[in-house]
Amino acid sequence: MPTIEIPVTSPRPRLRTYLAAGYALLIVYASLSPFTGWREQGLEFSAVLAAPLLQTYTLFDAVVNLLAYIPFGLLLGLELRARSGATWSVLLATLAGLALSTAMEYTQMYLPVRTSSNLDLLTNSIGALSGALLAVSIAPRAWFALHLADWRTRLFHAGADADFGLALVALWIFAQINPSLPMLGNVFISEAARPPFTAVPHEPFDWLESVAVLLNLLMKGALLLTLLRQRRNAVVVLVLILCAVALAKFIAAAALLKSWALLLWLNGEAMLGIFAGILLLAAASRLQHAWLTRFAALVTLAWLAVAQWLLDSGAPSTAMRLYQWHYGHLLNYNGLSQTVALVFPFLMLGYLWRIRER
Repeated sequence: MPTIEIPVTSPRPRLRTYLAAGYALLIVYASLSPFTGWREQGLEFSAVLAAPLLQTYTLFDAVVNLLAYIPFGLLLGLELRARSGATWSVLLATLAGLALSTAMEYTQMYLPVRTSSNLDLLTNSIGALSGALLAVSIAPRAWFALHLADWRTRLFHAGADADFGLALVALWIFAQINPSLPMLGNVFISEAARPPFTAVPHEPFDWLESVAVLLNLLMKGALLLTLLRQRRNAVVVLVLILCAVALAKFIAAAALLKSWALLLWLNGEAMLGIFAGILLLAAASRLQHAWLTRFAALVTLAWLAVAQWLLDSGAPSTAMRLYQWHYGHLLNYNGLSQTVALVFPFLMLGYLWRIRER
């Protein structure tokens, strides 16, 4: 792949800032969840750092902690590379990852359900370094520095508000790829295991779940309508995003769930809601901007009411029987998905308020 020797600048630097800051918040949540039982345990952080590296070692822990910090190093490295040289970008992004991991490991000493580990600190730092090196390697390439930026400018509106909206799109996608949630749903799957090749027990069709899926899709579709320069592309872009989410969901299910639970996230309620939502989104694309923002706000409030008060999403632990592993990371991920689903509509309403007069 050819490279170009030009100063790496970004016409949309705030998008990278939003993504890096948002991902840091996700790390904080996953590291400190469930945020209960705080107390002094008589531990010294120096003793944690001096402990044998393999004292609390598991391969799964090492891989998860390494992978968790690669996106942070990548996003922060891209943001820094747009402002400084490659060496400083790698150094500062790695130090930021080290500082964040140190803060999390230190704080975990006050949570009895969490374990502070110097190996976690090491693998997190290596992950941040790997992400930063990846950032400085792709930042000067033509497809990233020119073509990707040009594609973003042609497809979406410019400005800080649009950058915040695109960050919301990324946040929505992150919450949706959880394989223990139905497609566009928020109710954790808690179906009990059954022997293979046995008849699936009949369950009544849940129309309320279809309504929740419909509203969730319309909320995301309305967000895309406010971001796209050409509204006629909204349905196509939304379908592509849904296909990408479905593929990621299937891969996550194949890697994490038991074989009998591989396709439980795909149900009739979700399919009906998606089909109806796409039709309504095509009609909503003809609304003027003022009416579109009102429509988006109404849909967001309706989804919040249905998902949080009419449907019982259940505790994140209810879906743990679906997983073939039972590491605490998976329970934290379920809790994180639930929290993102709760916070997202409020962020969406704030975004709509900011763009109401655009």
